[in-house]
Amino acid sequence: MIIVISGPSGSGKTTVAKSLSLKYGLKFVSAGQIFREMARSHGVDILSLNREAENSFDIDKAIDQEIMRQANKSNVVIESHIAGWLLAGKSDLSVYLWAPLEERARRISFRDGMSYEQALKSVIEREQSHYLRFWRYYGIDIQDLSVYDLVINTVKLSPEGVVKTIESFLTENIRTPLT
Repeated sequence: MIIVISGPSGSGKTTVAKSLSLKYGLKFVSAGQIFREMARSHGVDILSLNREAENSFDIDKAIDQEIMRQANKSNVVIESHIAGWLLAGKSDLSVYLWAPLEERARRISFRDGMSYEQALKSVIEREQSHYLRFWRYYGIDIQDLSVYDLVINTVKLSPEGVVKTIESFLTENIRTPLT
């Protein structure tokens, strides 16, 4: 079983992916975590590595190769901005989580202990970088959600509510049995 959880920063994708991983006994793989570890090892922050990645495909390529390597092992929940495209036709379920920009900035502000204004600026910069890179390197328009089996607006749902929505979809639509 390969489950993909995608969405913009602050949409709840990591929280939901971890919950699904625990619920179904699947390995959790996070492109964001790989990226943060890469930033730490380079001695830079995430925004700086994003800017560097705009000029060097090697950064995204390394992350995406690891995502593909983990997917080939199966029994995994993958959290990634572009795994829906990378694993189209290979994943059993591909979910896109969404919330308005202001709500995502509020969540990130709370999560990371920064001001709302800092979080908003950070989210906008990261999303502009993602859009530019994924279009340039892969020809992917991250605003095109047609590759996803399920799109969920997380603004009015708790993380548990999002997980229950995904569980219901899995039960009704996916043939591969889980636990």
